[in-house]
Amino acid sequence: MEAQKYPIGIQSFPELIEEGYRYVDKTRFVGELVKEGKYIFLSRPRRFGKSLLLSTIHAYFDGKRELFKGLALEKMDMDWTPSPVLHFDLNSGVFDNEDGLLTRLDNSLAFYEEQYGVETNDRSRNAIPIRLERIIKAAYNQTARKVVILVDEYDKPLLGIEENKDVFEKNQVLLKGFYGNLKSMDAYIKFALLTGVTRFNKVSIFSDVNNLKDISMYERYAEICGWTEEELKHYFQPGIQALAFKRNEKFEDTLATLRNYYDGYLFSEEGNRLYNPFSVLMALDSQRIKPYWFETATPTFLAKRVKANGIDPASLNGETSTYKELVNIGLGTGNPIPLMFQTGYLTIARYDNVRDRYELRFPNREVEIGFAEYLLPLYMPNAQRGDSVFSLQHFQNDLFNGKPQMFMQRFETLLKDLPVGDQSESTYRALTYLLCILSGTNSIAERHSYKGRSDLEVSTPDYIYVFEFKYNRSVKEALKQIHDRDYAGRFKLSNQKIFLIGANFTENKNNRGLKYKIEEFN
Repeated sequence: MEAQKYPIGIQSFPELIEEGYRYVDKTRFVGELVKEGKYIFLSRPRRFGKSLLLSTIHAYFDGKRELFKGLALEKMDMDWTPSPVLHFDLNSGVFDNEDGLLTRLDNSLAFYEEQYGVETNDRSRNAIPIRLERIIKAAYNQTARKVVILVDEYDKPLLGIEENKDVFEKNQVLLKGFYGNLKSMDAYIKFALLTGVTRFNKVSIFSDVNNLKDISMYERYAEICGWTEEELKHYFQPGIQALAFKRNEKFEDTLATLRNYYDGYLFSEEGNRLYNPFSVLMALDSQRIKPYWFETATPTFLAKRVKANGIDPASLNGETSTYKELVNIGLGTGNPIPLMFQTGYLTIARYDNVRDRYELRFPNREVEIGFAEYLLPLYMPNAQRGDSVFSLQHFQNDLFNGKPQMFMQRFETLLKDLPVGDQSESTYRALTYLLCILSGTNSIAERHSYKGRSDLEVSTPDYIYVFEFKYNRSVKEALKQIHDRDYAGRFKLSNQKIFLIGANFTENKNNRGLKYKIEEFN
């Protein structure tokens, strides 16, 4: 069987097709986008195929019909006459200093100035808008065709640098002038598509551009980036079969693991859940299932904002938001939940039509585990990763071997290193949740039942642990609540051994400690 070529890191549609890489045909969306409107905005998490989408659109407007042979777009009624394309890629570049964005835009504009013979003597910040205007006019006049504008990762120069207010504000002003030409040059523009991670509604860089259509949560475009499970099985069955053979398991079992790690994204109220393309390609190419998306992620600023806003990490699964809240980009120091949704750390679990609210959750294990890794040091800044007590392997062994007593003793030791003034029931529950998630367990906080919500339920193949936490109260009260509300009742028919753990955290001037009691559930 001939090995499949996986397009890892390949964002050029022409290269992908010409070099025979495996391609999931999304070209029907190109035809639909071109007919959708003149100014389009699309938000998707990073590594989800936005750059490849723009490259595909670029190839279409270049009139390269031969690249689309056998693909959906070839069969659609399209105008293949070439149009001039200005393609700006802001994905690469360093934008945490005041010259980074200027340099990136200057280089891009200089390329098109040379292409269309536009002379410029002024390469300052103030000249950026007028230089773009001259290029657009020159492209139109020389080709007698209106211009296509493509901007990849429009918001990259702003993300993660909010604390550097001076640079943030300068980048904001520069981008405002640059994007402002989308409206002022309307007579010369045929089509414009901007992609990014965050939404534009509250960003002042778009205050002069009120004609962008945001299709990010349109159901008909929900699958424009990312892969459905049907697409995964259709295009990558040999790779999944090879991975299953290596793992010595059935095809469906390997597919279920891939689903658990990389599936789960939903960008509309209804529709198919989607896989992260980058992680799937890495898993099939390396023949190993690992958290690849987070190997390239740096969500430290998001983790800090979750902690600073007093959000319990254990409650992130189940957070709810309105549409209006989700389309606010959440820059600054406010509620991080919208930004976590937009950047892909949370996704839609379900839509409540009655309340008009979206329930959110971590999309999959890859994201949940990865985000927990960034959160844990914020709750335990004094802990050293090399400490034998802190070793996650020890916590994992305790949970997977049915030793809750050892787990709680180890946890009690860790609490002594917590910073003074950083204690509460939610803090202790958050720590327990993070340790359990990073130990590889399936951990669910505040699961609803007909009598209430349990604090934390943790499961392994052989054991289930039901936790109830109290703060400056009593262990007896915690265990009584587990029994009275029958939190473990749903597990009665399980073959796993069940432990009930009541814990009380004490904090006063003279004492900080943990008391707990463990019972077996019969």
